Formats: sequence, C-alpha cells, structure tokens
Amino acid sequence: MSPRYRILILAAASAALGACATMPQPLQGNYANVPTSAAQQGGAGGEQVRWGGEIIKTEPGPQETCFYILARPLDSQARPTQGNSGESQGRFVACHAGFYDPEVFTRGRELTVTGTLHGTVSHKVGEYEYAYPRVEANVVYLWPKRPIYVNNPYPPGFYDPFWGPGWGPGWGYGGYPYWAAPRVIVVRRPPPPPHK
Repeated sequence: MSPRYRILILAAASAALGACATMPQPLQGNYANVPTSAAQQGGAGGEQVRWGGEIIKTEPGPQETCFYILARPLDSQARPTQGNSGESQGRFVACHAGFYDPEVFTRGRELTVTGTLHGTVSHKVGEYEYAYPRVEANVVYLWPKRPIYVNNPYPPGFYDPFWGPGWGPGWGYGGYPYWAAPRVIVVRRPPPPPHK
C-alpha cells in the first residue's frame, strides 16, 4: 500500500470520526427503556431513566425546581428529536434540587434528564387531570438552541415581482426553471459585546 493511499485512508477515517456525534458525558450510562405511558400506570417506580423533550413549564419551588416536559424520542446524542413531526411520547415532570431560572429554562427549550422514577403527579392540562410520571432528576441537561434556517433565494433588500401565488423557488416566467434551488442561510446570534 502506497504512503499516499494510507494518508487518504487516515484522512477519511478522521473525518468520519469527527462527523460522529457523541453523547455528552453527564448523560452517558445504561437506563431502563420505560415509556412514559407505562410509567403513568405506576408500575416502573425506582427505575433509572433517561428522558427528554421540550419544556412546557418551569416551576421553581422553595427547595427544588420542577420541569414539565412534552416527551420526545432521543437521538444518538440523547438530544430530543425535533417536534415538527408531531412525534410526542406524552408528558412527564422532572424535579431537581435548587433554583433554575424560568427565563433561561423557557417554554420550547430542549431538555434531557436522567434520574429515578418516583410515582406520578396529578396536574391539570386545560380541564383534564393529567398524571405526570415524576423523575427525581440527578442530571438536568439544557441543550443549546438550534440554529434557525431561513430559505431566502435573494440577497437582502431584493424584491422579486414574480414571487407569489403560482410562483416559487425554482420556477420563473412561464414555468421554466431559472435557478436550481434556494440558498439556505443560517442565522446566528451576534457575539456578546466585549467586557469593559
């Protein structure tokens, strides 16, 4: 095998390993595969679980903060999958000692917790009395916000009189394509100002 061929193989292997997402260390471990629906029946008390989803509400109390969560399946990183597919696994509540600011742990943020199942908590959803499986959390992992992707085929300030009903990306005058696909722009928060 030539040295150049070996370098190419090593480069490809390094790129593949770099592309693999790894699970954050606090979330690693072996946990019971208990769905929230089974925990609602009260038959899984004491099991160690790793659950996640989107925050519905954060309620700080005198000794602990409880997070009411719309459960989602977890990906290979233990991050909740995005909710636009409508894939929900019910609801649960996770409580952890200490104060967690509801302005940081806001509605819609993604959270993964690990901990012990400890019965259920009855809480109203509208007029319905819902039994939330309760997790006594030992890890509360708030995921960073995902980048926002905006489909914008034009530069800022550009106006296209042919954009509207009956028109769209990829189609021009008379239905003939005039570009291959819209550009995808990633919008990121600006960096914080330097400290003075």
